[in-house]
Amino acid sequence: MTEVKRQAMSEVLDKLKYNEAGLVPAIAQQFDTGEVLMMAWMNRAAIEETLETRRVCYWSRSRQSFWRKGETSGQVQMLKDLRFDCDLDTVLLLVDQQGAACHTGRRHCFFYHANADEVVIDSEPLVDPAKLYASPQRKK
Repeated sequence: MTEVKRQAMSEVLDKLKYNEAGLVPAIAQQFDTGEVLMMAWMNRAAIEETLETRRVCYWSRSRQSFWRKGETSGQVQMLKDLRFDCDLDTVLLLVDQQGAACHTGRRHCFFYHANADEVVIDSEPLVDPAKLYASPQRKK
């Protein structure tokens, strides 16, 4: 049997290979089905907040601010587990997605299927994006 090794979270966060903007890619995956939902970016503070609150927080590169998933749309991601890859340059978030993960209103962001000579869109939005971001949650 393999011995379990433990490290302080602060040590691992110090070793993460952040890019020049201080970010690492984060993949969100539905914890019970394995469905890959989306990819976004996290900085150290977003990882720490996510671990503390168990509600996923990303870093928005366009707004240069925290992006607490579901804060404006109501489409929340609750953290079940957080893992780092072997190179310490990517985060895997096992989440319980409530509603749509994609800003297009779809369950996930990976709805373009590439074949040899065409791309097929495999899903319709669950929620109209215009309504998604006009929800009462946005006013909070």
